[in-house]
Amino acid sequence: MDVPHPELALDDFAEGPTDPPVAVAPPPAEPSVVDPVDARATATPDEAGAPPHHLAPAAVALWRTQRFLRLGLMGLPLYGAMAAGIATVAPVWVGAVLAGTLASFSLLMAIAWPPLQYDAYRYAVREHDLLVQSGVLYRRWSSVPLSRIQHVDTRQGPLERLFGVQRLLVYTAAGVSADGVIPALTEPAAVALRDALSRRGGDDGV
Repeated sequence: MDVPHPELALDDFAEGPTDPPVAVAPPPAEPSVVDPVDARATATPDEAGAPPHHLAPAAVALWRTQRFLRLGLMGLPLYGAMAAGIATVAPVWVGAVLAGTLASFSLLMAIAWPPLQYDAYRYAVREHDLLVQSGVLYRRWSSVPLSRIQHVDTRQGPLERLFGVQRLLVYTAAGVSADGVIPALTEPAAVALRDALSRRGGDDGV
């Protein structure tokens, strides 16, 4: 004789008490490129207190393209001429191997070096100066006092226009050439920096 199973109440399948959702704090907003920050010259770009602002990500592609063009227009013809000259005093394969090695090294540098340059390049506007930090093997720190800024330019060549970036050039009373250069900025960042530095330095910008 079949014994009917008792019906199961819906409450038997109800989940137990759940923990309340944990609020996740949003990540801190990156400071504006024109706001003064408390930064210092550091040995590495990722060290605490390093300038927080990067160049435009398109800087890597721009620098690679420039290196490829230099290799194709100047490097390869030079290496070919060097191989031909060596062939007059040594076996042909010697010049060919040397030219191939130099071309391969130049190609490797064109691919691998720009990302390292990008990671090393940082900048920040501080309370009294513009700090620019760069260099992969040899670090370089440049500090331009805001009180001495006479003129600020933004420039854009054909390749820079293609990649949507601009250079910022900062001039002081010390000389004719630019005392501070920040390459490959996004166009909004370059314009904002130009205008902010011009106002604080007493120039109308260009």
